[in-house]
Order: sequence, then C-alpha cells, then structure tokens
Amino acid sequence: MSIAKEKQTSVHCLYYWAEKTPDRPYLTQPFPDGHVEELTWRQAADEVARMAAHLMAMDLPKASNIAILGRNSAHWILSDLAIWSAGHVSVPLYPTLNGETAAYVLEHSEAKLLFLGKMDGTADGWNDIKGHLPGDLPIISLPMSPRQDTPQWKEITGRTEPAKPVLPDPDSLATIVYTSGSTGKPKGVMHSFRTMISVADGLQQLFPVSQDERMLSYLPLAHVAERAAVETQSLYYGFHLYFANSLDTFQEDLQRARPTLFFSVPRLWMKFYLAINDKLPPKKQKILFNIPVLNRLVKKKVLKQLGLDHTRAALTGAAPLAPEIIAWYRNLGLELLEVYGMSENFGYSHCNRPGQAKVGTVGVPNPGVEQRIGEGGEVLVKSPGQMLGYFKNEEKTREDVTEDGFLRTGDMGEIDKDGFMRITGRVKDLFKTSKGKYVVPVPIESRFNHPKVEVVCVAGSNQSQPCALLLLSDEARADIERGGDRAKLERELAEELDSVNAESEAHEKLAFAVVVKDPWTMENGMLTPTMKIKRNVIEQHYAGKMDDWYKRSGKVIWE
Repeated sequence: MSIAKEKQTSVHCLYYWAEKTPDRPYLTQPFPDGHVEELTWRQAADEVARMAAHLMAMDLPKASNIAILGRNSAHWILSDLAIWSAGHVSVPLYPTLNGETAAYVLEHSEAKLLFLGKMDGTADGWNDIKGHLPGDLPIISLPMSPRQDTPQWKEITGRTEPAKPVLPDPDSLATIVYTSGSTGKPKGVMHSFRTMISVADGLQQLFPVSQDERMLSYLPLAHVAERAAVETQSLYYGFHLYFANSLDTFQEDLQRARPTLFFSVPRLWMKFYLAINDKLPPKKQKILFNIPVLNRLVKKKVLKQLGLDHTRAALTGAAPLAPEIIAWYRNLGLELLEVYGMSENFGYSHCNRPGQAKVGTVGVPNPGVEQRIGEGGEVLVKSPGQMLGYFKNEEKTREDVTEDGFLRTGDMGEIDKDGFMRITGRVKDLFKTSKGKYVVPVPIESRFNHPKVEVVCVAGSNQSQPCALLLLSDEARADIERGGDRAKLERELAEELDSVNAESEAHEKLAFAVVVKDPWTMENGMLTPTMKIKRNVIEQHYAGKMDDWYKRSGKVIWE
C-alpha cells in the first residue's frame, strides 16, 4: 500500500521517493575527520520514521513547536522531517545568533524540545548560546553536536521501531521562521506545508528540474532562501543533496557535489569573482576572453576552478548584485539568474527565466504571483507562498498585509513595460542629508565596482553629502598589510568615485570614500545570516568618526 501517492507536502515527498527510488542516494554528508556518509531515500525515510516514533512517545502537546539549532547537515533536514512526521512544528534557529536572541526565540516560540546539530565554537554563537539555553529544555543531539551528555540521534533511532508517519494536512502550520532582520527583534513568520511546497510547484513551470540534479547545501537552512531553493526542491524532485563540511573545505565540497543547480548570495558571488581576479587579473581576462577558440577553453577552466562547470542554472538572491558582476558570470557561460523573494512569501515572488533574463532586474512574477507598486513606490506582492501571519503578533500581520491580501515588502521598485521588476532600495534605507534631500543608497552602491572592493555601504545621514564606506577583499587587505601599492589602489578608488559621481544627481554625489579597517561579518553583527549589510549597525559603528572625516579633504580616507 502506497504511503504517499501525491507530493502534497515535503513529508509526502520523502515517502514518495523512498517507495519509488529507495536505493538512490539522497544525502551526502562529509565529516570533520574526512570520512563521507551517504544516505539513500529508504535510509532517510527509515531514520525519520524512527525519530518520529520517539517524538510521539514523548507525549508532547499536539502540534508542539520544536527548535532546530545547527549548521546545515543531513540530520538537520531529517530532524525537520521527523518533527513534521510526528505532527509537530519546526522552529529553526541560526547557528550565528547571540545567546540573548537565541533565548528570545526559544521563549517566544514556546519551544518544547531542541534538536542540537553541528556548531562551530569560533564562527558560531555556540559559546554564547550554551549559557542561555533554558535548563528544563530537553535536547536531542544530532551527529557532530557539541553536546555528548544528551540523548543522541543515532542511539535513539537504533533502538526505536519506525512509526507509521503522520501525513500532514497541507494547510496546517509547518514551521515558524524567525526573520534574520536587519532591524529590531526577530519576528516569527508562520508557513503552512502548502505555502512551502508552492515554490517547487511553481519552479517546474519555469524550467525543467529532474531527479538527476545535484545541489550543495551550505547557506543557513534556518533562512527561507535555502529551505525553499534546496531542502524543498530536493524533496519535491527527489534529487541528490550534498553538504559542505566547513569554509576551509568549501572548494573540495563543491568539487564533490559538481552541482547542476547552484544558489548563492551576492556577497559570495562577489568573493568568487574577486578570487578569480586575483589569479587572473581583469586586463588579462579581457585579452584571453577575446581570442577565438582559446576563450572557450579559458572560460571553461575558470568555471571548473569554481566547481561550477556542470551548473546549468545558477541563482542569486537575498540582496542586489551589481549588473556588471552578473554580466561577467553570464559571459563565462554560467546562466546566472537574479531571483527575489522574502521570508514572508517563502522566497516565492520573482525570477529571471533562462534565456529571457534582463540583467539589473529581479525578473517577472513567478506563476501565481501578482505585483503592483503601492504608495511611495513600495513593491506589493501577492504570492501562493504567502505566510499565514506573524506568530503571536496579529497587529504586525495587519500592518504588513493590505486589505486585499498583498504583502507590503518594504522594498522600493519599478516595473518596466515588459513586467520586469527592478528593486531600487529599501523604504527604510532612505536617509536625508543636512540639505533636506533624500538619498537612496542601493543604486549608488551597485554602481561602485572595483575588483578589490568586496562590499560598499553608502552613509551620511544629516551630513551635507553622502559618503561611501568600502570593505576591501581579504586578498586586497592582506596585500596592503604586506606593503602592497597603496597609492595605486587609492588612485583607482578615487577614479571609481568620480565615475560613480558622474552618473549621480547633485545631492547624491559622494563626498569621499573611506576604506574601513576591520571586516564586516555575521559574528560582529554587521551582516545578516544571508550576508546582507546591517546598515543601522554599520552606521552606528562609524558615527563617532563621521564629523572628523567630513572635515578632511581628499577623495579616499583610510580608517
């Protein structure tokens, strides 16, 4: 008797593939000691059913909220599925949270249990989080968990008989995703199984996806982008998912996976681009890319070095990526497509279609999505992936959803004659100069492009003119520290500043650029988990130095 004939939810999908292709590999997990484990669909479904039986035996209240904390791993996804198979709701936590925020999410979500996975003591918030965990919160440790004194996944599944899974009602609550937000306390976004699966359902109308795809999961699964693009898709289409062990082994993990579909965020696309420029300077690229016959070989070699020579569709989202960088990848032969979505619609909103991309836009609405521009140029979207609302916050839900059901995205945008959407900035990012003029930072930031600059943040609220804060790439910073040619770099940055200003309105011209000293990271709170800049934190950090910088003369200032 078939357990799951139709793929109505992610749980249905798991049992569908376990029955249809039981011996096909589903999850490949590398471990810190170098060994690699592979789980087939049959094994994955068996482990999930055993853990689900254990959760049912715990006698938790019906539809309890159960937290998952850890870096991406095969067992992160298996925990998610086990929670659902036992009739409960999953609440993912970012491993990079500070202790206070983790405690807030656990308390606000009323979590009854925590699955604790792989944590990195240095890069993650574990050292801070462990002291903030409620003493009475039961913990189950996944493989690679920092806690060995709690019940272990392997031990539990080894002694528990598999339960008959609970196949969820598609409209029931599946997960509460706490926004990584660049402002205020995180909000709990509630999604049903139906809103989650809408992503996969819509994708198949855009381009063919089959069981032969391969993807690498490395961006935080606690964020909807990875959950939608990687977890949900792999379950729906039944393809092979690989995991990354650590940042140091990322290149090796990518080579193992040879992904056919690849999703990343602008900060990483920028990092890959700068790393290639470091090995093959742009001037040399220009010459080699223009030699017939040879250009194809060189481009293929560059993609192979990146581990993306098998990738037929690559996606970028979560923040804007400069059109020049997208064009550079597309020139290499990589179909890099910009997509758009948010936690509140499970990432299902807009995308550029293969063969019909318009660089500089986030594409057209996905199947079933409606778009319009509201007051003040705000993008309003109605999507099949739209949330059920914010957990325990009806007031905020009413504030963010219009009476006719459109989500107020907080983004500003323009729709062209062909229906393509261009995001021009965040409503909250606008700031006023001392002359009372409004500055929109994002378009200025995306025009400032230099092969040694990794991130740009335009600031200058209440000053006479805006300025740009520049974070150099790791390679460029190391080069300057070793006594590299600082004067040459300064000249180039001043030239870039002039060319950006040449295209800017008078009130948006940059007074100067500051090369900042310390990197902006998730750990120091300057970046969100999807590596977007936290503008308010960055501006606060440099606020005390601004007046002094504005008094100096010169186009480039070194902090």
